[in-house]
Amino acid sequence: MTTVPRPLPVHAPMLQFAVADGQLLIGDIPLQRLAARVGQTPFYAYDRKLLAKRVADLRAALPPSIKLHYAMKANPMPTVVAFMAGLVDGIDVASAGELKVALDAGTDPHEISFAGPGKRQVELRQAVAAGVLINLESFREVGELAAISAALQLPARVAVRVNPDFELKGSGMKMGGGPKQFGVDAEQVPELLAAIGSAGLQFEGFHLFAGSQNLKAESICEAQQKSYELALRLSTHAPSPVRFLNLGGGFGIPYFPGEQHLDLASVGDNLRQLAARAAIDMPAADLVIELGRYLVGEAGIYVSQVLDRKVSRGQIFLVVDGGLNHHLSASGNFGQVIRKNYPVAIGNRMNAGNTEIATVVGPLCTPLDLLADRMELPVAGPGDLVVIFQSGAYGASASPQGFLGHPEVAEVLV
Repeated sequence: MTTVPRPLPVHAPMLQFAVADGQLLIGDIPLQRLAARVGQTPFYAYDRKLLAKRVADLRAALPPSIKLHYAMKANPMPTVVAFMAGLVDGIDVASAGELKVALDAGTDPHEISFAGPGKRQVELRQAVAAGVLINLESFREVGELAAISAALQLPARVAVRVNPDFELKGSGMKMGGGPKQFGVDAEQVPELLAAIGSAGLQFEGFHLFAGSQNLKAESICEAQQKSYELALRLSTHAPSPVRFLNLGGGFGIPYFPGEQHLDLASVGDNLRQLAARAAIDMPAADLVIELGRYLVGEAGIYVSQVLDRKVSRGQIFLVVDGGLNHHLSASGNFGQVIRKNYPVAIGNRMNAGNTEIATVVGPLCTPLDLLADRMELPVAGPGDLVVIFQSGAYGASASPQGFLGHPEVAEVLV
C-alpha cells in the first residue's frame, strides 16, 4: 500500500503589510527606503496604522463597557507606549522603570496598574506617590504599603492579584494555577483581604491572569468565566465593593506553522455576557482586559541584512548581521521547548519566483544563533533584507543585546 505523505503545516498568511514592486511596505514606506532612513540594520519597525487597526478591531468585537489596558512589557519602546496610551484605556506596568515610561507618556495614573512578584520597597513608594493601582502579590506588600501610606499621608490603592485554582488550557505560558510565584493563592485571599482592611489600604479589586499566548477561544472564554466566578466569591470577603476586575488577557497570535488567528468574535460574545452579569453582581466595577502581544505583536517586523551566503555540505546558509542578541524569541531560546520557525521573508524580493531551501543564521559565535531553519525562501545574497514577522512584542527588550559586544538594534515607529 502506498502511503501519501501529509503536507507540512504552513504559516498563517502574513497579509497585514502591503507589497509594492516586490518590496514590503511598512507605514507605506518601501523596505529598502526605510532601511536607508533608519541608517542601519538590524532594526525593528512598528506600523502605527496596524497598531491603531488592531485596537479598533478589538473595540468593535468587545462590549463598550470593557476597558482595554496595554501590558507594556510586550513592547516598552517609549514612542510605542505613548502612541498606545492614546488608543487604550490604561497601561499595565511591571517595574518602576516601566511606570516612568507610562507616566511620561501622559497616561492617567488612575488607569495605571503595577504588577510583579518582587516589587522593591522604593518601587512601592514610587507607585503610592504616583497614585497608581498596585496589584498585591504577597502579605509582605501589605505591611510595607501601610508604612509607606502613613509616611506619605496617602492611602495606597490596591488590588489583589489572585493565583487561581485553575490554569488557562492550551496556554503557551501558564501564569496561574498550581504553585506559582505570581499573586496570592486563591485560598489565602480572604486572609489577605482582612489584612488590607486592617491596614487601612484603599482596596479596589482583583487581578487574575491565568496564562498567555492562547489561540483557542474556548479556553480563553472558560478562563474568563472561571476568573469572574472566583472574583465574585472572593468579593464577599472584601473590605469594600469591587471597583476594578482585571480578567487578564491570554490572547495569542500565530507564530508557527499550523497556527491560526484567534476567533475574536467568540471571546467578545463571552465578555458581553460577563459584562451583563457584572452590571448586576458588581455594579461599581470596571471590567478590564489586559493585553500585550495581541495589541502590538503583528504590527512589528525585525529586519537584518544578509552579509554572506555560504554552502556547507549542500545546505545553504544566509548569514545576517543580527541574531539572538536582538531577537531571542525568533531564535527559539525564549520559552520554546521544541524550536519552530517564525514566519520569515526576503523583504526586498517578495515577488521573486525563484526559491530555495535556506537557513538564516546570525553573526554570533554560537549554534544557537538560528533565525530560520531550512525554510523555503526567495534566492538571496549579500545586501538583501531578511524580515521576521510577528516581531512587535518581546523583541528588543527581551533579548541579550550586550552578548558578544555587537551593536544594539534600532527601533522605529512609522
